[in-house]
Amino acid sequence: MRLNTAIRSEAGILETNKVLRNTYLLLSMTLLFSAAMAAVAMTLNLPYPGMIVTLVGYFGLLFLTTKFSNSAWGILCVFALTGFMGMTLGPMLNMYVQAFSNGHELILTALGGTGVIFLGLSAYALTTRKDFSFMGGFLMVGILVAFLAGLAAMLFSIPALNLAVSAMFILLMSGLILYQTSEIIHGGETNYIMATVSLYVSLYNLFTSLLQLLGVFGGED
Repeated sequence: MRLNTAIRSEAGILETNKVLRNTYLLLSMTLLFSAAMAAVAMTLNLPYPGMIVTLVGYFGLLFLTTKFSNSAWGILCVFALTGFMGMTLGPMLNMYVQAFSNGHELILTALGGTGVIFLGLSAYALTTRKDFSFMGGFLMVGILVAFLAGLAAMLFSIPALNLAVSAMFILLMSGLILYQTSEIIHGGETNYIMATVSLYVSLYNLFTSLLQLLGVFGGED
């Protein structure tokens, strides 16, 4: 009886380690691919596709990724999703480079801050092995509220609300990194494709939110 329990426990640990390894490997590859697509968009000086196209493209590719998450097609969908998001990021980065004399520094600072936050939170979750599953409901409601508030800020041009939304997203995405890493560790997430998407979206929103705040408080004309 004890032997069977030990075997199951060992198998669970091996499976968790496999999901973690595959998630971080795929995440690294998609981040590089997304960065390459952003660089292409910047080089070609592509225009921003607009909020509607961005949202339709994102949710459409997210739906496909979720649908094929248990097959090899899911990996292709992940790259399509992250590549698309990289393409939409390029025009935004060009805007910062053109609008601010220290635009490149702002981008690098936001990138460095995103990396530090991600590595710090991931290391904390992995070393302490705390269960952050209790945050799931709060994060879901918080992200929905922040998303709707962000749409309102864009539609009605409310700069103060836009800044508040950016600050909210930084906190929410930080919480999502803890939550998703905890889910992998404790067996709540066994699909590395969906885990990769969740972490990528967290990093994307974390980076853009940091960049927006830096542009407001540290941008130089």
